[in-house]
Amino acid sequence: MAKAFQESMPLWRQLQATAGVIAAVRKGSSGTAAVEAVDASLRPGVQALAFQVWRNLGRAQALRSQLVSRLPAPGTDALLCVALALAWNEDEAPYDAFTLVNQAVEALKRHPATAAHANFVNACLRRFLRERAALVAATDSNPEARWNHPLWWVERLQRDHPQHWQAILAHANSHPPMTLRVNVRKSTPADYLAHYLAQLQAAGIAAHAGQGGAVVLDQPVAVGQLPGFAQGWVSVQDAAAQLAAPLLLQGLGAHPHPRVLDACAAPGGKTAHVLEASDADVLAVELDARRMQRVAQTLERLGLQAQLRTADAAKPQDWWDGVPFDGILLDAPCTASGIVRRHPDVRWLRRASDIAQLARLQAQLLDALWPLLRPGGRMVYCTCSVFLAEGADQVKAFLARQPQALMLPAPGHLLPGHDGGLAKVGDNSSYAYDGFYYALLEKRLA
Repeated sequence: MAKAFQESMPLWRQLQATAGVIAAVRKGSSGTAAVEAVDASLRPGVQALAFQVWRNLGRAQALRSQLVSRLPAPGTDALLCVALALAWNEDEAPYDAFTLVNQAVEALKRHPATAAHANFVNACLRRFLRERAALVAATDSNPEARWNHPLWWVERLQRDHPQHWQAILAHANSHPPMTLRVNVRKSTPADYLAHYLAQLQAAGIAAHAGQGGAVVLDQPVAVGQLPGFAQGWVSVQDAAAQLAAPLLLQGLGAHPHPRVLDACAAPGGKTAHVLEASDADVLAVELDARRMQRVAQTLERLGLQAQLRTADAAKPQDWWDGVPFDGILLDAPCTASGIVRRHPDVRWLRRASDIAQLARLQAQLLDALWPLLRPGGRMVYCTCSVFLAEGADQVKAFLARQPQALMLPAPGHLLPGHDGGLAKVGDNSSYAYDGFYYALLEKRLA
């Protein structure tokens, strides 16, 4: 994608903006917010470059440490690391290395905060070009360079999943397919493909049926290119996320209109899936008012209705009417460590201390929402995380606190890249679910 912008937009401007995005994430901004702040004319190319940088940032930072004895100023360091991340692997570089070096130096010269450092960076990058093979070899033993994740993240996975940590890390740096959920109120996956496959193929989009009724596109496209999207035939949702609604609804079949709570509902994919698959009476709760707007927009596009409440799910006294729920879906806030192939900035945004902090919030939500479930009702607890503290360990602790809770069969930890946890879709060995955790809890009858 980045190459397509070379003729219409000077590369130095794209590199300058990309460095700004990388610097913003280092300061604590999400990658999504940082990219959205970029000028619209630059945004597509910058997003493509930023994603490639995040997938190679560990190597770039290790190379930078080989080239400099003292850490440069933040803006200068961001641009230096951007250039190294894009240039170090010739097979995957979006531009030739000399062009990248030339334009990175130009980007520094064009900004008053970094202009004085242009010659220094130019010298570093020219040395890199001369000594590339030796410098790369010198960083091969560095775990952050090898896996392009922070060291604490690598070590955490080694402890949590000693048999599969390498596959998880390798998967995290792969390029994900785009996965669709077909609205069963309007079609079926087979009918959708039969009806629209010719249109997809004409647009150069390869598609096939995946696990659990998902439709898989080999390459992501803008939603406006998806046949039937505006009419509510399909939504974008990873196959792992599509497990939530069926898991919750499977035990509620005796209730024609089950009362369901979707806590932490944004952006609304799981709320919509519950409504597509059942005649449930759904209350969706979301703390962030702006994110709640996305839930409303999703439901409007799909022609579905739910009660929407902007509130803190952990404080039901502020929003609950006292009527117990038949089912509760808690897609809890988490590190998002299972979806880093889709959001490669997350690994550089998170800190090791975030795990314990988020685990406390998850426990708080579980304890606050459990009393709202009727006896015999069911709760699905899920996170898009591969860390045990946010999955199996969290539920084990909850079961110890709540003797009335019975754990039913559920997927548990879905480990991306591990065949035993994730069956591949069809013959496409490059596809696997995102990393998730699922627990299904039933409240015992008194």
